[in-house]
Amino acid sequence: MKLKGWVRTSLIDYPGHIATVLFTGGCDFRCPMCHNADLVLRPGELPTLPLEEVWDFLSRRARLMDGVAITGGEPTLQADLLSFLRQVRALGLDVKLDTNGYNPNVLASLLDEGLVDYVAMDVKAPPEKYPRLAGLADLDLQRVEQSVALLQGGNVSYEFRTTVVPGLLDAEDIEEIARWIAGAERYVLQQFRPLGTLDPSLEKTTPYPIERLQAMAKRAGRWINQVTVRGRP
Repeated sequence: MKLKGWVRTSLIDYPGHIATVLFTGGCDFRCPMCHNADLVLRPGELPTLPLEEVWDFLSRRARLMDGVAITGGEPTLQADLLSFLRQVRALGLDVKLDTNGYNPNVLASLLDEGLVDYVAMDVKAPPEKYPRLAGLADLDLQRVEQSVALLQGGNVSYEFRTTVVPGLLDAEDIEEIARWIAGAERYVLQQFRPLGTLDPSLEKTTPYPIERLQAMAKRAGRWINQVTVRGRP
């Protein structure tokens, strides 16, 4: 595992858990609004965490925390993700995975082995805008749809989430996404943060007022029972 960042204790990254958060390097998307540019574009320039230090921490703190959140970058690109999570499981810790859903085969393996307890999957945009928001001109949307279906048809808790960027997404887009993933367990609208974005021009973009996001959430609620707004500018 190429771990490039670490928040040792978090009360906000894994709902209902005291968790440690581990960041993997590298991503197969180039989302213009992403604020983890170094993890996505320059993971090789970042120091890699010594795994022995991570395991020592987890072993000592296993009784004081509830879980581990794996984020990135894109964790499903890590060749040894499954073996790593098996070791986490052996410590009795719950696992949350953050993913872009572009590697459904890896996600299926994680679900089949029972290696994750909660999945937060980004749904970047409605289908016609997905290539722009994911930063991939040749994006294969079926891979995203397979991951959506895996989560909706599985027995692991999950959320779909969209970062709402003014100028790139509007209320009609959010409702279209909600129709696309209708019946989802949970849908989260995330406030855009104009800090260190992959597309530098977005740093000049003013986030939507929270009231606008709440109105979008209400519209999305026609298709999904639980829709919430997360974050502040």
